[in-house]
Amino acid sequence: MKRALISVYNKKNLFSFAKGLIDLGWEIISTGGTAKDLKAEGLKIIEIEEITKFPEILDGRVKTLNPYIHAGLLYKRDEEEHLETIKTLNINSIDMVVNNLYPFEETIKNPNSTQEEIIENIDIGGPSMIRAAAKNYKFVTAIVDPEDYEKVLDELNKKGDISLKTREYLACKVFSYTAYYDALISSYFNKLTKIKFPEKLTLALNRAQELRYGENPHQEAVLYKEVFDLPGSISSGKQLHGKQLSFNNFNDANGALEILKEFEEATVVAVKHTNPCGIGSGKNLIEAYKKAYECDKVSIFGGIIAVNREIDADVAEMINSIFIEVVMAPSFTEEALKILTQKKNIRLIQIDDINKNNYNALDYKKILGGLLVQDRNELLLKDEYKVVTKKQPTREEMEDLLFAWKAAKNIKSNGIIIAKDKATVGIGLGEVNRIWAAEKAIERGGYKVKGSVAASDGFFPFSDCVKALAEAGVTAIIQPGGSIRDEESIKEADKYGIAMVYTGIRHFKH
Repeated sequence: MKRALISVYNKKNLFSFAKGLIDLGWEIISTGGTAKDLKAEGLKIIEIEEITKFPEILDGRVKTLNPYIHAGLLYKRDEEEHLETIKTLNINSIDMVVNNLYPFEETIKNPNSTQEEIIENIDIGGPSMIRAAAKNYKFVTAIVDPEDYEKVLDELNKKGDISLKTREYLACKVFSYTAYYDALISSYFNKLTKIKFPEKLTLALNRAQELRYGENPHQEAVLYKEVFDLPGSISSGKQLHGKQLSFNNFNDANGALEILKEFEEATVVAVKHTNPCGIGSGKNLIEAYKKAYECDKVSIFGGIIAVNREIDADVAEMINSIFIEVVMAPSFTEEALKILTQKKNIRLIQIDDINKNNYNALDYKKILGGLLVQDRNELLLKDEYKVVTKKQPTREEMEDLLFAWKAAKNIKSNGIIIAKDKATVGIGLGEVNRIWAAEKAIERGGYKVKGSVAASDGFFPFSDCVKALAEAGVTAIIQPGGSIRDEESIKEADKYGIAMVYTGIRHFKH
Protein backbone atom coordinates (compact mmCIF):
# COMPACT_ATOMS: atom_id res chain seq x y z
CA MET A 1 0.00 0.00 0.00
CA LYS A 2 1.29 3.49 -0.93
CA ARG A 3 1.90 5.97 1.87
CA ALA A 4 1.86 9.77 1.91
CA LEU A 5 3.25 11.87 4.74
CA ILE A 6 1.25 15.09 5.07
CA SER A 7 2.42 17.91 7.36
CA VAL A 8 1.50 21.40 6.20
CA TYR A 9 1.14 24.92 7.48
CA ASN A 10 -0.99 26.08 4.53
CA LYS A 11 -4.05 23.83 4.59
CA LYS A 12 -5.67 25.15 1.41
CA ASN A 13 -7.59 22.33 -0.37
CA LEU A 14 -5.91 19.81 1.96
CA PHE A 15 -8.97 17.81 2.99
CA SER A 16 -10.17 17.08 -0.56
CA PHE A 17 -6.64 16.05 -1.58
CA ALA A 18 -6.10 13.76 1.41
CA LYS A 19 -9.53 12.21 0.92
CA GLY A 20 -8.74 11.71 -2.77
CA LEU A 21 -5.58 9.79 -1.85
CA ILE A 22 -7.44 7.63 0.68
CA ASP A 23 -10.14 6.87 -1.90
CA LEU A 24 -7.36 5.63 -4.20
CA GLY A 25 -6.07 3.30 -1.50
CA TRP A 26 -3.27 5.38 -0.02
CA GLU A 27 -2.45 5.53 3.69
CA ILE A 28 -1.91 8.93 5.26
CA ILE A 29 0.77 9.62 7.88
CA SER A 30 0.50 12.99 9.56
CA THR A 31 1.83 15.18 12.35
CA GLY A 32 0.59 17.60 14.99
CA GLY A 33 -2.04 20.10 13.91
CA THR A 34 -2.36 18.62 10.42
CA ALA A 35 -3.24 15.19 11.83
CA LYS A 36 -5.73 16.76 14.24
CA ASP A 37 -7.47 18.72 11.44
CA LEU A 38 -7.70 15.71 9.11
CA LYS A 39 -9.05 13.50 11.89
CA ALA A 40 -11.64 16.14 12.71
CA GLU A 41 -12.85 15.78 9.11
CA GLY A 42 -13.32 12.06 9.68
CA LEU A 43 -10.25 10.81 7.78
CA LYS A 44 -8.25 7.81 8.99
CA ILE A 45 -4.74 9.00 9.84
CA ILE A 46 -1.58 7.25 11.03
CA GLU A 47 0.08 9.41 13.69
CA ILE A 48 3.79 10.11 13.12
CA GLU A 49 4.68 8.44 16.45
CA GLU A 50 3.40 5.12 15.14
CA ILE A 51 6.06 5.31 12.41
CA THR A 52 8.97 6.84 14.31
CA LYS A 53 8.28 4.88 17.52
CA PHE A 54 9.18 8.11 19.28
CA PRO A 55 7.02 11.00 20.52
CA GLU A 56 7.16 14.54 19.17
CA ILE A 57 9.44 16.46 21.53
CA LEU A 58 10.75 19.96 22.22
CA ASP A 59 7.44 21.66 21.40
CA GLY A 60 7.37 19.95 18.01
CA ARG A 61 10.93 20.93 17.07
CA VAL A 62 11.71 17.23 16.62
CA LYS A 63 9.09 14.98 15.06
CA THR A 64 10.09 13.90 11.52
CA LEU A 65 13.89 13.91 11.97
CA ASN A 66 14.01 10.15 12.26
CA PRO A 67 15.52 7.21 10.28
CA TYR A 68 12.08 5.61 9.91
CA ILE A 69 11.02 8.73 8.00
CA HIS A 70 14.13 9.61 6.02
CA ALA A 71 15.10 6.04 5.18
CA GLY A 72 11.53 5.46 3.99
CA LEU A 73 11.94 8.44 1.70
CA LEU A 74 15.53 8.05 0.51
CA TYR A 75 16.05 4.38 -0.22
CA LYS A 76 16.39 3.46 -3.88
CA ARG A 77 13.61 1.10 -4.87
CA ASP A 78 15.77 -0.50 -7.58
CA GLU A 79 18.94 -1.13 -5.55
CA GLU A 80 19.21 -4.54 -3.89
CA GLU A 81 21.36 -3.39 -0.97
CA HIS A 82 18.91 -0.61 -0.11
CA LEU A 83 15.97 -3.02 -0.28
CA GLU A 84 17.75 -5.47 2.00
CA THR A 85 18.51 -2.76 4.56
CA ILE A 86 14.94 -1.53 4.59
CA LYS A 87 13.63 -5.07 5.02
CA THR A 88 16.09 -5.94 7.79
CA LEU A 89 15.26 -2.80 9.78
CA ASN A 90 11.52 -3.20 9.14
CA ILE A 91 11.18 0.28 7.61
CA ASN A 92 8.16 1.01 5.42
CA SER A 93 8.37 3.16 2.33
CA ILE A 94 6.98 6.67 2.18
CA ASP A 95 6.01 7.40 -1.41
CA MET A 96 4.81 10.98 -1.15
CA VAL A 97 5.53 13.99 1.04
CA VAL A 98 3.07 16.89 1.18
CA ASN A 99 4.61 19.73 3.11
CA ASN A 100 4.87 23.51 3.20
CA LEU A 101 7.04 25.27 5.72
CA TYR A 102 6.58 27.42 8.79
CA PRO A 103 5.54 30.95 7.74
CA PHE A 104 8.95 32.60 8.10
CA GLU A 105 8.18 35.15 5.37
CA GLU A 106 4.89 36.21 6.93
CA THR A 107 6.58 36.46 10.33
CA ILE A 108 9.40 38.77 9.23
CA LYS A 109 6.90 40.92 7.33
CA ASN A 110 4.90 41.47 10.50
CA PRO A 111 6.37 44.55 12.24
CA ASN A 112 5.09 43.24 15.58
CA SER A 113 7.02 39.95 15.39
CA THR A 114 9.63 39.47 18.08
CA GLN A 115 13.04 38.00 17.34
CA GLU A 116 12.03 34.88 19.27
CA GLU A 117 8.95 34.43 17.09
CA ILE A 118 11.05 34.89 13.95
CA ILE A 119 13.58 32.26 15.06
CA GLU A 120 10.82 29.81 16.01
CA ASN A 121 9.42 30.10 12.48
CA ILE A 122 12.61 28.76 10.92
CA ASP A 123 11.52 25.30 9.81
CA ILE A 124 14.06 22.49 10.21
CA GLY A 125 12.27 19.18 9.76
CA GLY A 126 10.16 20.34 6.82
CA PRO A 127 13.04 21.35 4.53
CA SER A 128 14.92 18.15 5.40
CA MET A 129 11.91 16.03 4.57
CA ILE A 130 10.94 17.64 1.27
CA ARG A 131 14.57 17.82 0.12
CA ALA A 132 14.93 14.10 0.84
CA ALA A 133 11.78 13.35 -1.14
CA ALA A 134 12.84 15.62 -4.00
CA LYS A 135 16.31 14.09 -4.14
CA ASN A 136 14.69 10.67 -4.57
CA TYR A 137 12.10 11.95 -7.08
CA LYS A 138 12.69 8.91 -9.27
CA PHE A 139 10.56 7.02 -6.76
CA VAL A 140 8.99 9.63 -4.42
CA THR A 141 6.60 12.54 -5.04
CA ALA A 142 7.21 15.82 -3.18
CA ILE A 143 4.47 18.46 -3.12
CA VAL A 144 4.91 21.92 -1.61
CA ASP A 145 2.27 23.89 -3.53
CA PRO A 146 -1.48 23.26 -3.01
CA GLU A 147 -1.99 24.30 -6.64
CA ASP A 148 -0.41 20.95 -7.65
CA TYR A 149 -2.89 18.75 -5.75
CA GLU A 150 -5.34 18.56 -8.65
CA LYS A 151 -2.64 17.62 -11.16
CA VAL A 152 -1.34 14.80 -8.95
CA LEU A 153 -4.80 13.38 -8.22
CA ASP A 154 -5.69 13.57 -11.90
CA GLU A 155 -2.65 11.47 -12.87
CA LEU A 156 -3.31 8.96 -10.11
CA ASN A 157 -6.93 8.58 -11.20
CA LYS A 158 -6.13 8.24 -14.90
CA LYS A 159 -2.85 6.30 -14.82
CA GLY A 160 -2.65 4.82 -11.33
CA ASP A 161 0.71 6.51 -10.81
CA ILE A 162 2.50 9.84 -11.06
CA SER A 163 4.73 10.20 -14.10
CA LEU A 164 8.47 10.67 -13.76
CA LYS A 165 8.15 13.96 -15.65
CA THR A 166 5.68 15.27 -13.06
CA ARG A 167 7.81 14.07 -10.13
CA GLU A 168 10.81 15.80 -11.68
CA TYR A 169 8.82 19.02 -12.09
CA LEU A 170 7.62 18.85 -8.48
CA ALA A 171 11.20 18.22 -7.28
CA CYS A 172 12.31 21.33 -9.13
CA LYS A 173 9.65 23.33 -7.27
CA VAL A 174 10.88 21.92 -3.96
CA PHE A 175 14.46 23.05 -4.45
CA SER A 176 13.37 26.49 -5.65
CA TYR A 177 11.08 26.72 -2.62
CA THR A 178 13.75 25.74 -0.07
CA ALA A 179 16.38 27.94 -1.75
CA TYR A 180 14.01 30.90 -1.51
CA TYR A 181 13.18 30.04 2.10
CA ASP A 182 16.86 29.82 3.05
CA ALA A 183 17.60 33.06 1.17
CA LEU A 184 15.00 34.82 3.34
CA ILE A 185 16.65 33.46 6.48
CA SER A 186 20.11 34.43 5.24
CA SER A 187 18.91 37.94 4.40
CA TYR A 188 17.35 38.29 7.85
CA PHE A 189 20.57 37.30 9.61
CA ASN A 190 22.67 39.58 7.38
CA LYS A 191 20.48 42.49 8.47
CA LEU A 192 20.51 41.35 12.08
CA THR A 193 24.32 41.27 12.10
CA LYS A 194 24.61 44.38 9.88
CA ILE A 195 26.52 42.62 7.09
CA LYS A 196 26.02 44.67 3.94
CA PHE A 197 28.13 42.61 1.53
CA PRO A 198 28.05 38.96 2.72
CA GLU A 199 30.62 36.45 1.54
CA LYS A 200 27.82 34.42 -0.04
CA LEU A 201 25.00 36.46 -1.58
CA THR A 202 21.50 35.00 -1.82
CA LEU A 203 18.52 36.91 -3.18
CA ALA A 204 14.89 36.12 -2.40
CA LEU A 205 12.54 37.26 -5.17
CA ASN A 206 9.00 36.31 -6.12
CA ARG A 207 7.78 36.14 -9.70
CA ALA A 208 5.24 38.96 -9.88
CA GLN A 209 4.12 38.76 -13.50
CA GLU A 210 5.05 37.66 -16.98
CA LEU A 211 5.67 40.61 -19.27
CA ARG A 212 4.45 40.88 -22.85
CA TYR A 213 8.06 40.78 -24.03
CA GLY A 214 11.51 42.05 -23.10
CA GLU A 215 13.48 44.99 -24.48
CA ASN A 216 12.59 43.67 -27.94
CA PRO A 217 9.60 41.57 -29.08
CA HIS A 218 11.75 38.45 -29.61
CA GLN A 219 12.91 38.44 -25.96
CA GLU A 220 10.85 36.85 -23.19
CA ALA A 221 10.69 38.68 -19.84
CA VAL A 222 9.33 38.40 -16.30
CA LEU A 223 9.10 40.79 -13.37
CA TYR A 224 10.38 39.53 -10.01
CA LYS A 225 9.63 41.43 -6.81
CA GLU A 226 11.57 41.64 -3.59
CA VAL A 227 9.94 40.19 -0.49
CA PHE A 228 9.22 43.54 1.13
CA ASP A 229 7.40 46.23 -0.82
CA LEU A 230 9.78 49.14 -1.32
CA PRO A 231 7.86 52.37 -0.71
CA GLY A 232 7.95 54.77 -3.63
CA SER A 233 8.98 52.14 -6.18
CA ILE A 234 7.33 51.17 -9.45
CA SER A 235 7.05 47.56 -8.24
CA SER A 236 4.91 48.72 -5.28
CA GLY A 237 2.73 51.03 -7.37
CA LYS A 238 -0.95 50.42 -8.07
CA GLN A 239 -2.01 50.43 -11.71
CA LEU A 240 -5.29 52.26 -12.10
CA HIS A 241 -5.75 52.06 -15.85
CA GLY A 242 -4.24 50.87 -19.11
CA LYS A 243 -2.70 47.79 -20.63
CA GLN A 244 -0.01 45.76 -18.92
CA LEU A 245 3.38 47.40 -18.39
CA SER A 246 6.18 46.07 -20.55
CA PHE A 247 9.83 45.42 -19.68
CA ASN A 248 10.83 48.80 -21.11
CA ASN A 249 7.96 50.54 -19.32
CA PHE A 250 9.17 49.20 -15.97
CA ASN A 251 12.78 50.11 -16.71
CA ASP A 252 11.96 53.62 -17.95
CA ALA A 253 9.53 54.21 -15.10
CA ASN A 254 12.19 53.26 -12.58
CA GLY A 255 14.59 55.72 -14.22
CA ALA A 256 12.00 58.49 -14.01
CA LEU A 257 11.34 57.79 -10.33
CA GLU A 258 15.04 57.86 -9.44
CA ILE A 259 15.30 61.35 -10.93
CA LEU A 260 12.04 62.60 -9.41
CA LYS A 261 13.17 61.71 -5.88
CA GLU A 262 15.92 64.35 -6.07
CA PHE A 263 13.37 67.20 -6.08
CA GLU A 264 11.14 68.55 -3.30
CA GLU A 265 9.33 71.27 -5.27
CA ALA A 266 6.48 70.40 -7.60
CA THR A 267 8.39 68.58 -10.35
CA VAL A 268 7.70 66.75 -13.59
CA VAL A 269 10.19 64.31 -15.10
CA ALA A 270 9.72 63.09 -18.66
CA VAL A 271 11.79 60.08 -19.66
CA LYS A 272 12.52 58.18 -22.87
CA HIS A 273 14.66 55.02 -22.84
CA THR A 274 15.63 55.65 -19.17
CA ASN A 275 17.02 59.08 -20.07
CA PRO A 276 15.28 62.35 -19.20
CA CYS A 277 14.02 64.39 -22.12
CA GLY A 278 12.69 67.10 -19.84
CA ILE A 279 12.72 68.04 -16.14
CA GLY A 280 10.86 70.99 -14.69
CA SER A 281 10.22 72.34 -11.19
CA GLY A 282 7.81 75.12 -10.27
CA LYS A 283 5.38 76.51 -7.75
CA ASN A 284 2.74 74.07 -9.01
CA LEU A 285 2.45 71.06 -11.29
CA ILE A 286 1.14 73.02 -14.28
CA GLU A 287 4.20 75.25 -14.28
CA ALA A 288 6.49 72.25 -13.80
CA TYR A 289 4.81 70.32 -16.63
CA LYS A 290 5.14 73.20 -19.08
CA LYS A 291 8.85 73.49 -18.32
CA ALA A 292 9.48 69.77 -18.77
CA TYR A 293 7.46 69.72 -22.00
CA GLU A 294 9.21 72.76 -23.48
CA CYS A 295 12.64 71.16 -23.08
CA ASP A 296 11.98 68.63 -25.86
CA LYS A 297 8.50 68.64 -27.39
CA VAL A 298 9.41 65.87 -29.81
CA SER A 299 11.11 63.27 -27.58
CA ILE A 300 8.45 63.43 -24.88
CA PHE A 301 6.03 61.84 -27.38
CA GLY A 302 5.58 58.20 -26.35
CA GLY A 303 7.54 58.79 -23.16
CA ILE A 304 6.95 58.28 -19.47
CA ILE A 305 6.01 61.00 -16.99
CA ALA A 306 6.56 60.99 -13.23
CA VAL A 307 5.24 63.78 -11.00
CA ASN A 308 5.42 64.38 -7.25
CA ARG A 309 2.08 66.11 -6.74
CA GLU A 310 -1.53 65.08 -7.28
CA ILE A 311 -2.61 65.31 -10.91
CA ASP A 312 -5.72 67.46 -11.37
CA ALA A 313 -7.93 68.07 -14.39
CA ASP A 314 -5.82 70.93 -15.78
CA VAL A 315 -2.63 68.87 -15.78
CA ALA A 316 -4.50 65.85 -17.12
CA GLU A 317 -5.74 67.89 -20.11
CA MET A 318 -2.16 68.89 -20.91
CA ILE A 319 -0.92 65.31 -20.66
CA ASN A 320 -3.80 64.06 -22.78
CA SER A 321 -2.94 66.46 -25.60
CA ILE A 322 -0.03 64.21 -26.64
CA PHE A 323 0.72 60.46 -26.65
CA ILE A 324 2.19 59.36 -23.31
CA GLU A 325 2.84 55.70 -22.42
CA VAL A 326 2.87 55.88 -18.60
CA VAL A 327 1.96 58.48 -15.99
CA MET A 328 3.07 58.01 -12.36
CA ALA A 329 1.79 60.20 -9.55
CA PRO A 330 1.05 60.01 -5.82
CA SER A 331 -2.64 60.48 -6.66
CA PHE A 332 -5.14 61.56 -9.32
CA THR A 333 -8.32 63.58 -8.82
CA GLU A 334 -11.55 61.99 -10.06
CA GLU A 335 -11.74 64.60 -12.82
CA ALA A 336 -8.18 63.83 -13.88
CA LEU A 337 -8.93 60.11 -14.08
CA LYS A 338 -12.01 60.76 -16.22
CA ILE A 339 -9.89 62.75 -18.65
CA LEU A 340 -6.89 60.43 -18.77
CA THR A 341 -8.87 57.19 -19.02
CA GLN A 342 -10.42 58.39 -22.26
CA LYS A 343 -7.29 56.92 -23.81
CA LYS A 344 -7.53 53.14 -23.57
CA ASN A 345 -3.86 52.25 -23.47
CA ILE A 346 -2.29 54.93 -21.28
CA ARG A 347 -0.99 53.37 -18.07
CA LEU A 348 -1.82 55.28 -14.90
CA ILE A 349 0.20 54.25 -11.84
CA GLN A 350 -0.48 55.50 -8.34
CA ILE A 351 2.63 55.43 -6.13
CA ASP A 352 1.72 56.55 -2.64
CA ASP A 353 5.23 57.30 -1.32
CA ILE A 354 6.59 58.61 -4.58
CA ASN A 355 8.96 61.07 -2.86
CA LYS A 356 10.50 58.49 -0.55
CA ASN A 357 14.18 57.87 -1.16
CA ASN A 358 15.32 54.27 -0.81
CA TYR A 359 19.04 54.73 -0.38
CA ASN A 360 19.25 51.79 2.03
CA ALA A 361 18.51 49.51 -0.94
CA LEU A 362 21.59 48.23 -2.78
CA ASP A 363 22.18 48.74 -6.50
CA TYR A 364 22.67 45.59 -8.60
CA LYS A 365 24.09 45.37 -12.10
CA LYS A 366 24.26 42.02 -13.86
CA ILE A 367 27.34 41.24 -15.91
CA LEU A 368 28.19 38.03 -17.76
CA GLY A 369 29.19 35.52 -15.11
CA GLY A 370 28.70 37.81 -12.14
CA LEU A 371 26.84 40.54 -10.29
CA LEU A 372 28.11 43.99 -9.34
CA VAL A 373 26.71 45.30 -6.05
CA GLN A 374 27.11 48.80 -4.67
CA ASP A 375 25.49 51.35 -2.39
CA ARG A 376 22.96 53.56 -4.09
CA ASN A 377 24.21 57.04 -4.95
CA GLU A 378 22.89 58.91 -1.92
CA LEU A 379 24.99 62.05 -1.71
CA LEU A 380 24.23 65.12 -3.77
CA LEU A 381 27.01 67.30 -2.37
CA LYS A 382 29.87 65.91 -0.32
CA ASP A 383 30.58 69.09 1.59
CA GLU A 384 29.83 72.72 0.90
CA TYR A 385 30.33 73.66 -2.73
CA LYS A 386 33.19 76.00 -3.60
CA VAL A 387 33.18 78.95 -6.03
CA VAL A 388 36.54 78.87 -7.85
CA THR A 389 36.14 81.82 -10.24
CA LYS A 390 36.35 85.57 -9.79
CA LYS A 391 32.65 85.92 -10.60
CA GLN A 392 30.26 84.69 -7.93
CA PRO A 393 26.97 83.09 -9.04
CA THR A 394 23.85 85.10 -8.29
CA ARG A 395 21.17 83.63 -6.01
CA GLU A 396 19.04 82.74 -9.05
CA GLU A 397 22.01 81.17 -10.81
CA MET A 398 22.85 79.13 -7.71
CA GLU A 399 19.30 77.80 -7.51
CA ASP A 400 19.48 76.78 -11.15
CA LEU A 401 22.95 75.27 -10.68
CA LEU A 402 21.69 73.03 -7.87
CA PHE A 403 18.65 72.09 -9.98
CA ALA A 404 20.95 71.21 -12.88
CA TRP A 405 23.28 69.30 -10.56
CA LYS A 406 20.39 67.08 -9.37
CA ALA A 407 19.52 66.36 -12.98
CA ALA A 408 23.14 65.69 -13.96
CA LYS A 409 23.43 63.17 -11.13
CA ASN A 410 20.80 61.02 -12.81
CA ILE A 411 21.73 61.05 -16.49
CA LYS A 412 24.04 58.65 -18.28
CA SER A 413 27.71 59.63 -18.33
CA ASN A 414 29.25 61.57 -19.91
CA GLY A 415 26.45 64.03 -19.23
CA ILE A 416 25.86 67.77 -19.46
CA ILE A 417 22.67 69.51 -18.31
CA ILE A 418 21.82 73.06 -19.38
CA ALA A 419 19.05 74.63 -17.29
CA LYS A 420 17.26 77.92 -16.73
CA ASP A 421 14.49 78.91 -14.32
CA LYS A 422 14.50 75.37 -12.85
CA ALA A 423 13.89 73.73 -16.18
CA THR A 424 16.17 71.69 -18.41
CA VAL A 425 16.69 73.40 -21.75
CA GLY A 426 19.39 71.15 -23.20
CA ILE A 427 20.52 67.63 -22.30
CA GLY A 428 23.62 65.90 -23.63
CA LEU A 429 24.21 62.43 -22.28
CA GLY A 430 25.73 59.00 -22.79
CA GLU A 431 28.65 60.34 -24.83
CA VAL A 432 32.16 58.87 -24.79
CA ASN A 433 33.63 62.38 -24.96
CA ARG A 434 32.54 65.18 -22.61
CA ILE A 435 32.82 67.90 -25.25
CA TRP A 436 30.38 65.95 -27.41
CA ALA A 437 27.92 65.88 -24.49
CA ALA A 438 28.32 69.66 -24.12
CA GLU A 439 27.84 70.24 -27.85
CA LYS A 440 24.71 68.07 -27.91
CA ALA A 441 23.23 69.94 -24.93
CA ILE A 442 23.96 73.29 -26.63
CA GLU A 443 22.50 72.12 -29.92
CA ARG A 444 19.33 70.84 -28.27
CA GLY A 445 18.93 73.95 -26.15
CA GLY A 446 19.20 76.30 -29.12
CA TYR A 447 18.37 79.94 -28.41
CA LYS A 448 17.26 79.06 -24.86
CA VAL A 449 20.88 78.42 -23.82
CA LYS A 450 21.60 82.15 -23.56
CA GLY A 451 21.45 83.18 -19.89
CA SER A 452 21.30 79.57 -18.66
CA VAL A 453 23.56 77.51 -16.37
CA ALA A 454 25.24 74.15 -16.94
CA ALA A 455 26.10 71.08 -14.86
CA SER A 456 28.58 68.33 -15.67
CA ASP A 457 28.44 64.94 -13.92
CA GLY A 458 32.25 64.63 -14.10
CA PHE A 459 35.15 67.06 -14.18
CA PHE A 460 36.31 68.82 -17.35
CA PRO A 461 39.55 67.18 -18.56
CA PHE A 462 40.18 70.22 -20.80
CA SER A 463 38.92 73.76 -20.98
CA ASP A 464 37.08 73.13 -24.28
CA CYS A 465 33.73 72.48 -22.55
CA VAL A 466 33.96 75.76 -20.63
CA LYS A 467 34.72 77.61 -23.86
CA ALA A 468 31.83 75.99 -25.78
CA LEU A 469 29.30 76.58 -23.00
CA ALA A 470 30.38 80.17 -22.38
CA GLU A 471 30.25 81.06 -26.08
CA ALA A 472 26.75 79.58 -26.28
CA GLY A 473 25.57 81.95 -23.54
CA VAL A 474 25.91 79.90 -20.33
CA THR A 475 26.56 82.22 -17.38
CA ALA A 476 27.51 79.70 -14.65
CA ILE A 477 28.78 76.13 -14.44
CA ILE A 478 28.77 73.49 -11.71
CA GLN A 479 31.12 70.51 -11.89
CA PRO A 480 33.07 68.19 -9.55
CA GLY A 481 36.55 69.56 -10.19
CA GLY A 482 39.60 67.37 -9.63
CA SER A 483 41.26 67.38 -13.06
CA ILE A 484 44.99 68.04 -13.35
CA ARG A 485 43.93 70.79 -15.78
CA ASP A 486 41.46 72.48 -13.41
CA GLU A 487 43.41 75.74 -13.60
CA GLU A 488 42.91 75.89 -17.36
CA SER A 489 39.12 75.55 -16.95
CA ILE A 490 39.08 78.21 -14.21
CA LYS A 491 41.10 80.64 -16.37
CA GLU A 492 38.75 79.99 -19.31
CA ALA A 493 35.72 80.76 -17.13
CA ASP A 494 37.36 83.95 -15.86
CA LYS A 495 38.20 84.91 -19.44
CA TYR A 496 34.49 84.79 -20.34
CA GLY A 497 33.39 86.31 -17.05
CA ILE A 498 31.24 83.36 -15.96
CA ALA A 499 30.98 81.73 -12.55
CA MET A 500 32.11 78.17 -11.85
CA VAL A 501 31.34 76.06 -8.78
CA TYR A 502 33.18 72.91 -7.69
CA THR A 503 31.27 70.25 -5.74
CA GLY A 504 34.12 67.87 -4.88
CA ILE A 505 31.94 64.89 -5.80
CA ARG A 506 31.20 63.28 -9.16
CA HIS A 507 28.05 61.45 -10.27
CA PHE A 508 28.93 58.94 -12.97
CA LYS A 509 26.03 56.75 -14.00
CA HIS A 510 26.67 53.87 -16.37
